[in-house]
Amino acid sequence: MSTEFSGRSALITGSGVGIGRAVALRLAARGAFVGVHYRSSRDEAEQTLRDIESAGGKGLLVQGDIAVEDSANSIVDTFVAAAGRLDVLVNNAGEPIDRATIESCPTELWRKIIDTNLTGTFFVTRRAIPHLRAHGNGAIVNNLSLSVQTGGANGAGAYAAAKGGIQVMTRTLARELAPQVRTNAVMPGVIETRHHELSTSAQRMAEYRDQTPLGRNGGADEVAATIAFLASDDASFLNGALVDINGGRFLR
Repeated sequence: MSTEFSGRSALITGSGVGIGRAVALRLAARGAFVGVHYRSSRDEAEQTLRDIESAGGKGLLVQGDIAVEDSANSIVDTFVAAAGRLDVLVNNAGEPIDRATIESCPTELWRKIIDTNLTGTFFVTRRAIPHLRAHGNGAIVNNLSLSVQTGGANGAGAYAAAKGGIQVMTRTLARELAPQVRTNAVMPGVIETRHHELSTSAQRMAEYRDQTPLGRNGGADEVAATIAFLASDDASFLNGALVDINGGRFLR
């Protein structure tokens, strides 16, 4: 166990699986009291918390749908009531839900994707801001997507638009909340998580590997390491940064 985040608390939305789980484990291992949030993946979230506790860390399960305002507020309120403070917010929860071209995208699907990703992030962040400001050293890290730069291939345009909104929100918050709170974001490329296991063919994953200069796709732990750095005092002069984690597959 490290003591880097000792005395601090961190809420990670969507942390039962994938990148969120890796972030929760890493911050807990560095001394943070961690909020393991989930919407429907209860079994996975419970396992994440068990793994945290078995390694000597501490945390709390928090359930709720970030796309519903009252639920999003409750997620933050419940965690702060248990932790006593909120120092780090990692906005990780979100999903593409379904694919459709902009021309063929039903209005209902568009709104659901925007609400699940962009509006949900707004709800949680707005509720968290007073707590993050309270101790003068808060940090927000938003999880974006390579689709922000590529436009969202194969019908992921609505998802890319939602993540693009969070990208702009990152820069806005970096100005509005400084110096008490720093806000940064990561922009992962193809990361081998359950999301791709369920939605991407083995052939397509191999194509992604071939398109990446490092010759492989990324891992959740690699993204988590960058998020933990951005949340730490080591990144004390980083504010409004967008960090690419894609192995060089897309270079700005």
